[in-house]
This record gives sequence, C-alpha cells and structure tokens, in this order.
Amino acid sequence: MTGNGPLLLLFLLILLPGSHPMKIRQIYVKAGEVVTLHCPHSHKETKPTWTCYTPQETDLSNLSSAEQNQMGFLIHERSLVILSATVKDQGNYSCSLWNTTVQSWFRLIVYTTLSSDLERKTQYPITCYSQEACTLTCPDRNIPDKNILNITTTGIVWKKGSDVTTDSLVGESVSKEVYYFSSVDEEDYGVYTCTRSYVYQGQTYNKTFTVILNVKPGEKWKQPEILSPKEKDVFYVDLGSTLMINCTAVLSSEFDEVLWLSENSFVDRNLSSSVFYTWTQDINDEETKMTASLIFKNVSEKDLSKHYTCKLISVSEPPSFVTITLAQKDHTSTFIVALSIVAMILVVALMALLYVKWKTDIAIFLRNTLGCYSSISDGKSYDAYLMCYKSDSDGALNEDDRKWLENILEEFGYTLCFHDRDVLPEEPVEEAVSECIDQSRTVVLIPTTSDPGPGSGLLTDYGALVEQHSHVVFIRTETNGPKRSQSLKGLDKTGRCVTWKGMSSRLSSSSFCKELRYYLPPPQHKNKETTVRMIRP
Repeated sequence: MTGNGPLLLLFLLILLPGSHPMKIRQIYVKAGEVVTLHCPHSHKETKPTWTCYTPQETDLSNLSSAEQNQMGFLIHERSLVILSATVKDQGNYSCSLWNTTVQSWFRLIVYTTLSSDLERKTQYPITCYSQEACTLTCPDRNIPDKNILNITTTGIVWKKGSDVTTDSLVGESVSKEVYYFSSVDEEDYGVYTCTRSYVYQGQTYNKTFTVILNVKPGEKWKQPEILSPKEKDVFYVDLGSTLMINCTAVLSSEFDEVLWLSENSFVDRNLSSSVFYTWTQDINDEETKMTASLIFKNVSEKDLSKHYTCKLISVSEPPSFVTITLAQKDHTSTFIVALSIVAMILVVALMALLYVKWKTDIAIFLRNTLGCYSSISDGKSYDAYLMCYKSDSDGALNEDDRKWLENILEEFGYTLCFHDRDVLPEEPVEEAVSECIDQSRTVVLIPTTSDPGPGSGLLTDYGALVEQHSHVVFIRTETNGPKRSQSLKGLDKTGRCVTWKGMSSRLSSSSFCKELRYYLPPPQHKNKETTVRMIRP
C-alpha cells in the first residue's frame, strides 16, 4: 500500500461502525535527538511487530539490522529507537503481537522550533520555596532502556537557560538524575535543561529535557510549634471514663516528631497499655501538622496525680514542651449551673405568662405612671372619632352609654372629633363625617340599637374604611345580632376588638375601659384642661 492508502485505512478503522475507538499517544522530539517508542504488549516467545506510516506503510520488524542502521533506527525487544529524528520520521507508528488485532498507536511529532503550544507540552515545571532545599529531577520519558545492546549512557549535563550550547553549566557530566539546591533563592528561577547522552557504534546521541523552576517567596514549612493544648491546661474527667487528649503541632520538616511523656518517662505506644498514644499526620501545600493522641482507657486516681507533657522534637529548633494535668469533675458546680439554667427558663416563661395575662394593665400603668405619651405630631388634630353602626343585639349601647363613653375618653386625655361641633356647619353631613375621620388618629365603631346617626352609610364598605383609615377599634357586644353587616364581620379578625358588657363596663377600672385604652394609641396631649370640653346635656 502506497501513497495516502495507509492514512485512509487508518481513518476508516477509526470511523467504521463496530470498530473500537483508537487511542494514539503523541510523542514530541526535537530534530536531531534520540527518541524511543515502548510497546506495552509483550509475550515470552513472540516479539511485537512495528509498523510505520510516514506516510508509506513499512513493516520495520522485517528489516535486517543493516537496513535498520541505514534508516537510522534499531529494534530491541519491545523498544523502537530512532537515533536521530528527522522530519521524515514524523508520522504514525503501531506495534502489535503477531496474529492479534490488539495494537498500540503512536504519533511522532518532530519539531525544529518551539511554538507556545509546544513549549507547554514539552516543559516540566517544578515549584520550590525560597531559603529551602530544592531538587530538580531529569525526566526519563521516551529514552532508551539501559538493557538495550550496544547502547551505553555517558551521563547527564545540567545547564541553566534555553540554549543548551551556550548557557552556563550548573552540573557535571556525570550520571546524576537530579540537581540539588541546598537553599534555593529567587535568582535561581528560570529555565533548566538536562541532556542525556548515549553512544551507539561510536556515535553520540542526545535527548534534552526542559525543566522550569518556579521559586515562591516564603517558607514552605512554618516555624515548628505546638498549637494545642496550652501550657498548664487542666482536663476535667470522671474516674473510670475514657479520655483522649490531642497534641497538635506544626512541623518544620519530615523528621520532626511529637510524643507524650508521663512525668519523666515516655508514654507507651502499645495499644494494650492502659495509657498510650498514637499519632497522625496532615500534609498540605502550606504546612505539615502532626497530632499525638494521648489515650486513657480508664482514668484512675493515679492518673490524676501525674503531670503529662507533650514534646515537639524538631531538627531546626530546640525541643518545646506543653505540660497538662487531669482533675476530677465537680458535679456540684455542674448541678448548680443546670439548676440556674432551669430557673432562668422558668423565670422567662413566668414573665411571658404574666405579660400575656396583664399586658393591658402594664400598658395602662406605663402611660399613667411613666408618662408614655406621644410627643411627636402626626398631623392629626384629634385622637379619635366615635362612629355608630346598627346592631340588633340587646346589649348594644344606648344614648346614655354613648355619652358616658365620650365623657370618660375625654377624662382619660383623648381629644374627640364631633362633626356637629368641630366641622364647619355649612358642610354636608357625609363630608363632615369624612373630615372627622381624616383628622382623627383612630376610628371607634360603637354598636347601637337606635338610629346610628349621620355618616353610618360610610360603613357599607369596610375595606374602603380601612384603606382610608387603617387604625380602627371595633366595639362589639357579648351576643352580636344576626343582621350585622357582612362588611363589618371582617373587623372581628383585626385583633382590635373590645367587648361591651353593659352596666359593668361603665366603670373607669372595668376591663372594657382598660382594653379600649390599650388598643387606642396614647393621647396626643396629656393636659386635660385643653382637651376636656363641657359635658353636653
């Protein structure tokens, strides 16, 4: 098969229905350098078959050693070694065991100059921290195996800079897989190259890798210290109980250690002992922590008499210590604390109960005793407007009851609006009532069996009344009549409802007066001399 046939066949193998998806491993090599393809398939008696498509299909395994040398490659067991890669070597390669359909595919990319994308794919970054030791390792990808016949390794040369022929030498030409900095500095940041050299039939072949060293400021390991517990901490415990005390410390190196001492002796690490310790380690990018857990299976009185010390041994700092003690729990103080909490809960619950029961008396007391009156004007001229509505109940207010209610409210300091007294006489009745409602801070609705008087027509739409004047106090009777307006029934749900109980309510100390005053806002003015008018006959 010649020409583009192999590529077409490869394309069809990928796309044909029922064919398995093919994974091709990409390998990058600089022109003129050695590169090795390793076949993952092996068999004791059968060697893999190598085929190249560059672009012609060629069975490399059938070529003689002389033909292989002439083409610049050699095959040893599972390895295909291209001694000095050229652009002509670029293409697809496959390896497979004889008489099997299992194949591994490689795509060899030979470059002469590096693009930004190739730089990213062929570089090996490493991060170290200033003032800390740092190790650069030379990669070993796609290099000849050490057991390949007639190929010898002459060593590795480390250089700093991207140009391996002119930049400064930083390592000797010896077989050093790593280059070591005892204390890396920001000036050490840069591009490093390591060149592996191989000799075959008197000719030297190289393989170069690029390592990018990034140096971050600061220490990788923090100052070693014990984070917890604190010096002279006391741990309270019950006799016979199990106890675990964690000692956590920040380490400065992997050789640091945290352990426990009992008095002057090391605590045992044997899990069968009554007192022992274990440790765990937490490693992340910022710090390394070790936690030594001191465990008491059954705390005894003997344990309470000893001092226990957490010791941090560091290679960079002198040892540090934290000493703690055990003490028996005082259940008396615990009982007192619990009793105090229960007492506080009961007091709060009692206060809440008393407030619910006596909230009306408390509010009236504060107004009368502490002078809790409104001192900021809200633009209203009157505290309340009394408005009657028709009720069929026998317990509704009569004319004398309404006059008493007017007088008692004015004695309490409320200024009331009367449409026949406080509004211009030439205004129509409905407009005079609306004016009183607008100028009053509260509308008080009173049930009556007689003529409710002018303005009662405004009650046909309760929603409009609430929208016009949101603060409404509704007086109802103990047995409301069946013909009460449907619109007024919604007033029961407002929460500002006071029940009239007949003659028993006509006392200034009655529950009716207290509840009415509770739902009414505080009077705008306290001085009764300016608010109380002459009692009308």
